[in-house]
Amino acid sequence: MKEDIDLIRVTNVDYVEGYTMDLEFSNGKTKRIDFLPLLNGKIFEPLKDMKNFIQFGLTHWTIEWFNGADFAPDYLYKQGIEI
Repeated sequence: MKEDIDLIRVTNVDYVEGYTMDLEFSNGKTKRIDFLPLLNGKIFEPLKDMKNFIQFGLTHWTIEWFNGADFAPDYLYKQGIEI
């Protein structure tokens, strides 16, 4: 059965190390994500600098960085490894 994750959101974030974070989602599952391979494109390029990467916050639906960069929660959910 396919999971309906269209309306999923990030409810908690824990920084692990490097470019890795554990994200908790609104369905109760937690996934570990290595963001480094996802940091492509002009808005994400500054995040390859660790001092910029760690400047993130949790919004009402996902994580967002100091420069406005963010990822859709359903995309993050698909990228993560369940822990």
